[in-house]
Amino acid sequence: MNTENNSRQIPAFEIINEVKKAVIGKDDCIAKAVAAILAGGHILLNDIPGVGKTTLAMALASSMSLKQNRVQFTPDVLPSDLTGFSMYQKDSGTFVYQPGSVMCNLLLADEINRTSPKTQSALLEVMEEQKVTVDGVTHEVPSPFIVIATQNPFGSAGTWMLPEAQLDRFMVCLKLGYPEMEEEIHILKGMQSKEEVQAVVSQEELISMQKAADSTFVHEEIYQYVGKLADKTRNHPMIDLGLSPRGTINILQMAKSVSFLRQRSYVIPEDVEDIFHAVCAHRIILGTKARVAHMDVKQVLEDVLRSVPAPKSLRE
Repeated sequence: MNTENNSRQIPAFEIINEVKKAVIGKDDCIAKAVAAILAGGHILLNDIPGVGKTTLAMALASSMSLKQNRVQFTPDVLPSDLTGFSMYQKDSGTFVYQPGSVMCNLLLADEINRTSPKTQSALLEVMEEQKVTVDGVTHEVPSPFIVIATQNPFGSAGTWMLPEAQLDRFMVCLKLGYPEMEEEIHILKGMQSKEEVQAVVSQEELISMQKAADSTFVHEEIYQYVGKLADKTRNHPMIDLGLSPRGTINILQMAKSVSFLRQRSYVIPEDVEDIFHAVCAHRIILGTKARVAHMDVKQVLEDVLRSVPAPKSLRE
């Protein structure tokens, strides 16, 4: 996702440039993560250990003045650890709500696939509802509220992988991957002189940017284009489970955010195409035909993009 041309003109790019201090060589992932936050979505980082998933999440929180909590998910983490609980106070003779870890702006859910389905469901309910109910009393989570969850796609023994209905709650799924050789050398050289990530925007500025991104104009042809892409995933011979309506909405929200980052007041087809994989890859399930043809998710989604003509009149 190319955003270099305008990198010094809006606060969102100050966030991106600040996060680059901590995460080397993953500019595209950083930009997509910032776009997802501007779109008000949650992020799943699905990758092998040690490539910077936690570092990325912590750097994003620090750069945006967000109150952050981190939970290392294990089988013994309980739903009440996340949502909070009521504790009896002898002095007042009343039950007082003790906030759980979700009472923050950015929650890093580390290795979400290592905790029980009951705890996963409790977190995903908060992600959707933006509130928790404890003993019949509802408590709103702070605004903005963002969840960045990590999981390791390998070593599934002793884990509970998120089912499709829960994966659908995440706006995007990102993979950082191994660094290039030059980037890894740069990481090694910078070990002794790590730059601290500074807060470059306030929570109020972030909320303001979210509203500005959401107000980006969408032409009727773009609505049609996104709808046709979603429909194609549901009728593609290689796909058993296509894109949900929530996924279709997320495509449009992300396209708006990308357009905002590129300092345009309207969405073009390239904005949709650039985020299509990140929004869709974790939502679709390939069928037997794809396995027989040795096609992976990336190849099938590329075929979907080729099969649906974009509105040429709106291309730059």
